[in-house]
Amino acid sequence: MSAIKRFFQKRKLEVKFKKAGEGHRLDAPGTRHHSTGDGASGGRPTPRARPVDPQAAQKAADAALARLETKSKDGAVVVRARMRTEIEAEKRKLVEAEVAGQAAQASPREVILDGAPMMPQVLYCCPEIGPEVLPKEEMEAHIHAFLYSSLAEDPEMTSAIMIHTLNKNPEKVKVGIETLLKYLDNVINNPDEEKFHKIRIGNKAFQERVRSLEGTEEFLQAAGFTIRCLPHEDHEENFWVLSEEMCKDVERLKNIKEVLLAAEPIKPQLDRALKVFHPSGKAAKFEIPDEFYNVSPAELKKEQQRKEEAVEKLGMLRTKAMRERDELKELRKYRFTLIRVRFPDGILLQGVFKAREKLSAVREFVGENLIDWLPFNLTTATGQKLTEDNVTLAELGLAPAAVVNFSWDAEVQADITAQKGAQKDGSYLKPEVMALIQSMQ
Repeated sequence: MSAIKRFFQKRKLEVKFKKAGEGHRLDAPGTRHHSTGDGASGGRPTPRARPVDPQAAQKAADAALARLETKSKDGAVVVRARMRTEIEAEKRKLVEAEVAGQAAQASPREVILDGAPMMPQVLYCCPEIGPEVLPKEEMEAHIHAFLYSSLAEDPEMTSAIMIHTLNKNPEKVKVGIETLLKYLDNVINNPDEEKFHKIRIGNKAFQERVRSLEGTEEFLQAAGFTIRCLPHEDHEENFWVLSEEMCKDVERLKNIKEVLLAAEPIKPQLDRALKVFHPSGKAAKFEIPDEFYNVSPAELKKEQQRKEEAVEKLGMLRTKAMRERDELKELRKYRFTLIRVRFPDGILLQGVFKAREKLSAVREFVGENLIDWLPFNLTTATGQKLTEDNVTLAELGLAPAAVVNFSWDAEVQADITAQKGAQKDGSYLKPEVMALIQSMQ
């Protein structure tokens, strides 16, 4: 097992125990036992609406009208009409409130729908640090917090991973790491030369290549550098300085260098959002969220209109370059795609993929969920067999959503029939996957 894997396993175990909180005795003084009430009221009963007596409401209305009759008759007709209208409206509100209150008391507090929501979500996971599944920005923030919380335990490994993970520009990361390695090599190869024991923070190359990257300061501290103010030319400046004792520990510096070289970025992984559906006639009906597209649906519609107008104007005069350019634009429209795999028994296995992922990713997804892995085929709704595993889903026309059909490889079925005298049948998906089955809305 690599050092990085051991690091993450240890961290996950510590996080698990930290979340559990401190232990306590059940009979200890001051211990409170919490009820399991439902809702934000913490288990308190919901106040019941006071019943409204329609007869009492009518009596109150009649009394109000009677009082009007005793007043001056100047404008009495207008006043009575307005008051009668207001009183009748108030009476209707009271009666409606009573009916609504009775309905609320009679209805269940929790409604469970038999169907599953059709709209997919684009979520991310990171198995290296925990089971959480979150939107991408939240997952990146979670990774960021995890790394900073790990610094105290293993600063060398954590800071190296931070450099690889928390900086978006891979070219700048490459240059920054090369510069840090050069600093370490200078000390390793020249442990007694004082000029290699310090790095001037104001140096332009250091500012651009190293200091601009998140995690480099933590890495220098982990390597043993400290900030000191030293004379430079005719003034003083801040330097990262490695003590003479640290410089002589060449083996330790070599190990730190290896850690920086071996570290890899922690990346959020697209969660497949696995769902399993009963057979349904709605399998080919999709609700696709806007985030599946690189452009908005309105922009897509305008682009399609422009394309149709151009075709009408140019007719058959479109060049090969024009067609290729249109095809490229088409591929760039989609960020994600929703794939439903229909098995011979009608069961549907659904997953979310990046549009630029290859067909092999779908094959892997299906294979992971089969109760018995054997060679299988995937075909489109028109019967076209999908065999180009290294072609993207967008290029295969499977974006932004598609249904593909599953079947066992014919040669494998023939071998099974020859050996057992019967074709392979029964369930296709693992029991734990089938346990997730639900009806499609």
